[in-house]
Amino acid sequence: MTYQQKGSTAPPGAPAPTMPAVPPQAPPPGPQVRSAVPDTGPPRRTAWAEGVDQLRAAATTEPGRLRIIGAVLALLVVAFGAVTAWQMTDRSAAADDVLHSSQPLSADAADIYRSLADANTAASSGFLAGGQETKASRDLYEKDINNAAEKLVTAAANSEPGSASEKTITKLNRLLPEYKGLVERARANNRQGFPLGGAYLRYANSKMQVMLDDAERLYTVENQHLRADYDDATPYPWIAIGAGVLAIGGLAWAQHRNYRRTNRVLNHGLVAATAASTVVLLWLVVGHSVARAGLNDSYDNAVRSLNTLNDARIASLKARGNENLTLVARGAETRTEGTGTNKRTLDVFDEDYKKQMKDLTAKLAAAEGLADDSAGMKPVKDATANMEVWKDRHDEARTQDNLGNYQGALDRVIGSDDKKPTGECFRNVDAALKAAIDHEETEFKQAAGDGRGAMNGLVVGAAVLAVLAAAGAVLGIGRRLSEYR
Repeated sequence: MTYQQKGSTAPPGAPAPTMPAVPPQAPPPGPQVRSAVPDTGPPRRTAWAEGVDQLRAAATTEPGRLRIIGAVLALLVVAFGAVTAWQMTDRSAAADDVLHSSQPLSADAADIYRSLADANTAASSGFLAGGQETKASRDLYEKDINNAAEKLVTAAANSEPGSASEKTITKLNRLLPEYKGLVERARANNRQGFPLGGAYLRYANSKMQVMLDDAERLYTVENQHLRADYDDATPYPWIAIGAGVLAIGGLAWAQHRNYRRTNRVLNHGLVAATAASTVVLLWLVVGHSVARAGLNDSYDNAVRSLNTLNDARIASLKARGNENLTLVARGAETRTEGTGTNKRTLDVFDEDYKKQMKDLTAKLAAAEGLADDSAGMKPVKDATANMEVWKDRHDEARTQDNLGNYQGALDRVIGSDDKKPTGECFRNVDAALKAAIDHEETEFKQAAGDGRGAMNGLVVGAAVLAVLAAAGAVLGIGRRLSEYR
């Protein structure tokens, strides 16, 4: 039988009832406020710091030290090969430019000047001959004009866009047809006996002097480019040499350390790496020294002579042009020097002739001093001998002209060879200078070609041997590491 409880009081000894626990509630929406308690965990370390610690830990054991030494040796050898390839690539490219670009362009610039000056001389000689201008004289003029035009096209194709050379070439291309037109007008008037022909020819000569100044500037710029290429090709690759010494020194130190710790005289991998690095270093030093000697020889014994001979040829062409124009102008171009009783009236063209002959004398003397063999000296001596005869015949022509014997002066300047004209001497001087220039160009190509050839294979060879040396260093260290396994 059960009894129902009466009243609300718990029976004695029974625990008091408790309120049911409140279930966990979701946080209200909105921004959460983080705890103000700071994170006490260790800060995250950088990859660099962890790498340094790992390296430091590895260095405390012999296998770890060997791995570090192997990596450093491989890096040194590869850096040596890379620097060698880089520096020799630059020097090989500069030497190639000397042989195939800058020197030929310098020669073309000199030929442009020579062709223009010779065309001007041929035009004045034909004018002096009047209606009896020979076909040979006319053909020479046309040949020189065409040659100048062709060389200008070649120079334009090889000039850098926007450069000073390109602007000069453009200007010459514009002035050349204008000059030809003036010469044709001078010829037409001269054949009809009009005095206006002489004025046209003098005007054409004035335009040609502007063109010659531009051509000479082009020649100077190309010579500067040639000198710059020599300066890029000949310096010793000191960075590569220093890297090679450092790599070989590191390999020698590693072998010495290996000997002290193991009493083994040779490590085949390290010996192979040292041998390959030594071959690269010797190839670098010897090969570049031979190349440098060849390039310097080509400059000292060929380019310097070529520059002097070209200058001499330019002076002879200017002198011949002024000599002809002295007779064309017939005293129309003069200048006054001095004052009072010392006042003198001088013919402009004759004074320019004298100036150019002095320059020719000096250049021929310099060229004779630079000639390093009999084959180069003989044509220079021939040019000097003909120049002296030229001076004497010119004086005779001036004497006849001053006496009023214009025809006698003309015969001594452009007459036939039996009348011993100055034109014969000029042609002999020009032919001798051309022979000397051809000889020096042959000398240049041989010396510069030998210098450029000494660098052949050095870039590829250095890269291949450097890779082999690095592999040898790694294998040598790997052989030593295998003893710890």
